[in-house]
Amino acid sequence: MAELKNMTVVTSGKLRKTAYDLLDANTNLLAWKESGRTPADVFDGWLAQADALYSIGNIKINGALLDKAPNLKVIAQASVGYDNIDVAECNARGIRVGNTPRVLSPAVADLAYGLIIDSARKIARGWQHVASGKWGERKGLGFGVDLAGKTLGIVGMGDIGSRVVKRALASDMRVIYHNRHRRSDDAALGAAYVSFEELLQTSDFVLVTVPLTKETEGMFGKKQFEAMKQGARFINIARGKIVDTEALYDALSSGHIAYAALDVTDPEPLPGTHKLLTLDNITVTPHIASSTVETRDAMAKLAAENILAGLNGEPMPAEVKA
Repeated sequence: MAELKNMTVVTSGKLRKTAYDLLDANTNLLAWKESGRTPADVFDGWLAQADALYSIGNIKINGALLDKAPNLKVIAQASVGYDNIDVAECNARGIRVGNTPRVLSPAVADLAYGLIIDSARKIARGWQHVASGKWGERKGLGFGVDLAGKTLGIVGMGDIGSRVVKRALASDMRVIYHNRHRRSDDAALGAAYVSFEELLQTSDFVLVTVPLTKETEGMFGKKQFEAMKQGARFINIARGKIVDTEALYDALSSGHIAYAALDVTDPEPLPGTHKLLTLDNITVTPHIASSTVETRDAMAKLAAENILAGLNGEPMPAEVKA
């Protein structure tokens, strides 16, 4: 790829070594080497000469940013979600966009399953109970519930959802799901397709794995939480804006929803003073579903490979279309 050495790749933050080494060996790489985002003045100067952008930190990529990068041909970021990118505007300008699906699915499925277990057994609350000294005071934490025999409803049966099915079946759960379209392999998968309404009404645990789109934004609000079973548990590892936070708070406060476990929130990051955190029937983790060394390295490498393929005019390993 020696011919790419005259192509300039810029980053909006510090790259992982797997991506840095690959891009530095094959392109003219302008990479920020400190923690945090590239300073705005430096970044704007780099954009003016950029052939490709490695987006870090969920920066907003819209017409205003693209105007600063007249030579831009490729954008890639190490994530599955790309709601921060105006893909239609990029495509209209002939700019290709890459993301990193599949490589993070095992790690995200692990965390999703962990949050399902936590919502049933209050593991995080148990630790707080011990750390606060209440165990020594013989104050009770309260009982959890079994997974075995319960129904898990998965909203969005893609690669992550299908991996969660295997984990749930190992706990003797029944699994149902809802997608825009029924999967042809659901019998082999071990999950039954149902309507969204039936899923809400019959699930003991509801797991959200859909991407954030115009159609899914606010998908879970007052009406949907009221439709769920009394005492159901709600888990979200997708995007915070899929859930109406106020409606979730009300459902948890009333006890209609027994517990929520969230890796994503709206707003995000969630302020420490947010009223959700005053409740004792919720666990919130700081968007760490893909945060393993192996997964982040694989994501970074795939994002770099997207850039190299795009600059070469080749099919990108993972390209987003509007």
